[in-house]
Amino acid sequence: MTISPALEVPATDAPVFGPEIELRSQITVELVDHTASDLGVVRAARVSTAGEAAHREERGDAYIGGLIRYLMRSRHGSPFEHNSMTFLVHAPIFAIRHMMRHRMWSFNEESARYKDLKNVFYVPDRDRALKQEGKPGHYQYVPGSEEDYELLSTATSEAYRSAFREYQKMLDAGIARELARMVLPVATFSTVYATCNARSLMHFLGLRTNRADAAYVSHPQREIEVVAEQMEDEFARLMPLTHEAFEKFGRVSP
Repeated sequence: MTISPALEVPATDAPVFGPEIELRSQITVELVDHTASDLGVVRAARVSTAGEAAHREERGDAYIGGLIRYLMRSRHGSPFEHNSMTFLVHAPIFAIRHMMRHRMWSFNEESARYKDLKNVFYVPDRDRALKQEGKPGHYQYVPGSEEDYELLSTATSEAYRSAFREYQKMLDAGIARELARMVLPVATFSTVYATCNARSLMHFLGLRTNRADAAYVSHPQREIEVVAEQMEDEFARLMPLTHEAFEKFGRVSP
């Protein structure tokens, strides 16, 4: 199967093993649509006292920032819900399933019932810690040796090649896509539209990023943290005062 230009791996990315499959370490998130602003939060909050006039109010950053900090500190969360951000995510299926644990989002994912999946599979890059030490709830992750990375690359590429070969055999024989897909691993890359509001996104970021300064320090799997970090960059750009308050008050969703 030929990989489309949009899915080609840069020369600096994970190596390609054989003509059948492509190994990729890059997980990407693109903001494709939004109705998100700090002023929108203020207008939603002000409607309780200003009524319909709130929609026409124009406020400066000092007022907006002060009210947003008050809302965040006091856990008045609903004004942060009147907006949306839609992201296009390219990630291995197991990372997308982590996203789907957050049920306040809306998702539409490419379907292996209706289209042939591409032969693109995830493999961690050399910066990914490989070894797990400790007991449940207190794991520490440490780098692996060069031999560990070679083992991982070899084992995954062999498994992926075998799985994709059998997948193609079934498709070529006319087996329904919804059945043929069963042999593919959760490391297969998928594409999903994911839409949320700022309140839901802050909840997601609080759980799916590791920040020592957070009120409740979380320890997510690195692959979903990569997704969260890219979303947070866009959130901070679209709603800088809201993001600043989120940081100030412990990275806890109101």
